[in-house]
Amino acid sequence: MVLLRFLILPEKPALAVEFFEILDMEKRLWNHVLTVRRQAPLVQNITNFVVMNNTANALLAVGASPIMAHAEGELADMTQICQSLVINIGTLDEHWFESMLQASATVRRAGKPWVLDPVGAGATPYRDHAISQLLAMRPTVVRGNASEIMALAKSNHNATKGVDSTAASIDALDAARFIRKQYGSVVCISGEADIVVGEDQPVYIRNGHPLMTKVTGLGCSATAIIGAFLAVVEHTEEAVSAAMALLGVCGELAVAVSNGPGSLQVNLLDKLYNITDDEFITKLRIAYEA
Repeated sequence: MVLLRFLILPEKPALAVEFFEILDMEKRLWNHVLTVRRQAPLVQNITNFVVMNNTANALLAVGASPIMAHAEGELADMTQICQSLVINIGTLDEHWFESMLQASATVRRAGKPWVLDPVGAGATPYRDHAISQLLAMRPTVVRGNASEIMALAKSNHNATKGVDSTAASIDALDAARFIRKQYGSVVCISGEADIVVGEDQPVYIRNGHPLMTKVTGLGCSATAIIGAFLAVVEHTEEAVSAAMALLGVCGELAVAVSNGPGSLQVNLLDKLYNITDDEFITKLRIAYEA
């Protein structure tokens, strides 16, 4: 596959440089996939009832070790042994919110990475108030759909439809840049194109398939997988890009052998577990764009 790429090397110097940059990134991202498999990071999850099983299985499939812990009495001890934290507010309540605040404050003091999934941002004032307090803990990464990211930046001109987005990912680019500037977080906008916004040019990952939207919690699985990569990859933007690329590529490959959303869930877990370097690099569609 690499030889074929060299045969179509662009003639213009600027395009050739970009070609080699993307090829180098593809290899780095695959190496990050291998690092997660090799190091098996312990990832603490305070997540929602709907997706606990899905996200735990996704983490196991990529090689990580999930802990689904939210009791206040054990959070201080749990965050000491885990390498990263995932907070997902999907089924928010007062007790879990206190656990989320305590856990995020603890990992922040310990200098450990954590990722926030602001499910349903913009849907209710209560949910927005909770998110604002969690953002104040300065998450390492924020991952959400376009409507959620726009709501976080207080620039939402389209209503949030439950946990689904009513906007395209590109529509939330300015909002993502605002969040990056305000809180220092790398922002991942999920959608038809996943966009990773950090210090450098945004990274666009155009993998995945519409059928993936028919399986509940795949966005939440993306957030959990990001948590695994954050635990072992020092470069935050690359950690996020590798996680999103892995899920998107595996989703496409799984759809090709699935009859519907039910079989897709099973086939996706299998592909997360057994994807090869050739499958990953051949299928990946990634680019830097302004």
